Amino acid sequence: MIPLTIPPPVRKHYAAGPHTSSIGSLLRHLLLPLIFAFVLAAGISSTTQAQTLETIEQRVTEFTLDNGLHFIIIQRDVAPVASFVTHVNVGSVNEQIGQTGLTHVFEHMAFKGSTTIGTTNWEEEQKVIAKMDDLYRAWLLESRKADPDKEKVDRLWEEFRELQEEAGQYVVNNEFSQVVEREGAVGLNAFVSADETAFFYSLPQHKAELWFALEADRFINPVMREFYVEKDVIMEERRDRIDNSPFGRLMEEFVSTAFSAFPYKHLPIGWPSDIEAVTIEDALAFYERHYVPANMTISIAGDVDPAQMRLLAEKYFGPMRTGAPPPRVTTIEPKQRGERRFVIEEDSQPILMIGYHSVDINHPDAVALDILSGVLFQGRTSRLYRRLVTEEQKALQIGGQNGFPGSKYPGLFIIFAIPNQGVDLADIEEAVYEELDRIRDGGIDESEIQRVRTNARASAVRGLASNQGMALNFAQTHAKRGDWRAIFTDLDVMDTITAEDLQRVVETYFRKQTRTVGAIKALDEAAASN
Repeated sequence: MIPLTIPPPVRKHYAAGPHTSSIGSLLRHLLLPLIFAFVLAAGISSTTQAQTLETIEQRVTEFTLDNGLHFIIIQRDVAPVASFVTHVNVGSVNEQIGQTGLTHVFEHMAFKGSTTIGTTNWEEEQKVIAKMDDLYRAWLLESRKADPDKEKVDRLWEEFRELQEEAGQYVVNNEFSQVVEREGAVGLNAFVSADETAFFYSLPQHKAELWFALEADRFINPVMREFYVEKDVIMEERRDRIDNSPFGRLMEEFVSTAFSAFPYKHLPIGWPSDIEAVTIEDALAFYERHYVPANMTISIAGDVDPAQMRLLAEKYFGPMRTGAPPPRVTTIEPKQRGERRFVIEEDSQPILMIGYHSVDINHPDAVALDILSGVLFQGRTSRLYRRLVTEEQKALQIGGQNGFPGSKYPGLFIIFAIPNQGVDLADIEEAVYEELDRIRDGGIDESEIQRVRTNARASAVRGLASNQGMALNFAQTHAKRGDWRAIFTDLDVMDTITAEDLQRVVETYFRKQTRTVGAIKALDEAAASN
């Protein structure tokens, strides 16, 4: 089942979200982009669903260029505007050891222009950038030695900074964003997750050729302009979201504990030492590997002519190099041998997180696990919310999802809770297991499943109510499922899920052996429990 998601709240022109250290804001930033909205359903009966798919198909045109770049054109003439999404099938799961955060770094670079936009003299600028990168690699090599030559380190750094200032003289700040906004663009943004990267904005429909020209330019002629300046910005984002946030610290510790080998074990923001170590040479190599046409999908929704879109696609994206197929992720997470637990002791709000190893989005059990998540967490009438927040008032907040931190590969089914003052985390943990046991033992009613289906329909319709929502969801579904029609056809699967199916998946996946439990405990509470 493909998640129908709204893009995460991101700082304008970059992948970074609003800087915040509050738990509530961080929960929304880290979890809401990943929490599924299930699947689209415009009607109730299967007949209505079929008619809806048939109607949509009449308004969708697909084609693939000779170089492998796939286009999805969705005609919606509700207003003379169009939304454009460039989806790249690459996320932090594709990063190599020692280069975590590189997906995010390159996403920032895509807003720095090209060889013609954002510079006063590219020929001279690129010479300085090349020298600067050579010096940075030399500085990095010396500074990471067991016994570095301090004088040499200082000298190399000073020379690097001088070249950085020289390169800055050629930069026209934010020229890319200024050009598109001057032409009426709205919603210029992007995001990176464990599984994917997406760039998007909307324009008046008569500006479609401008979008093609600019988008092709920045991905055919990428530049690493202000690369090291932007790495400092990313470091600040990391400090704000992870290092200075209790929930961020717990989340990072949790995935690195739950996964032994699979690259879901690091978050998209990356480890500090890796962010520091990555170079322009690394970023360009990453681009060469992953930003190839066959690994990209472009989706356009709005008042556009498919025939014209195809002509523009051939004109501007046709010259894009074909490239070799990107390397596949071949690591398989080994079977967990027993429950894993950790506690972070610090002076902050207590938080509990529980995770079980789950399945990928194309697994036959994915739909049942998604519905189980809805039964447990979705809305005020869901099981765990009703019990722990409303009735027993043990928790301030409880939630979770299937498919964290990604769903392209087997991820985690996670549960998190923030306790009320004076409530022991062990009491909340016990209540979670009790509700899972009740489902395992058959204590679930068809009405609970139907409630989730109904909410899914309403949520999915909202998710596809806009040009941007349709363009993004169609691109994501094509990339993860191979066909955007899975948004609709998965309804048939959802309607077949029974209480017995939920019993079965709880019995199969929710076992102590596959469980990871992480917690933040206040220092005084942790000391009392020792």
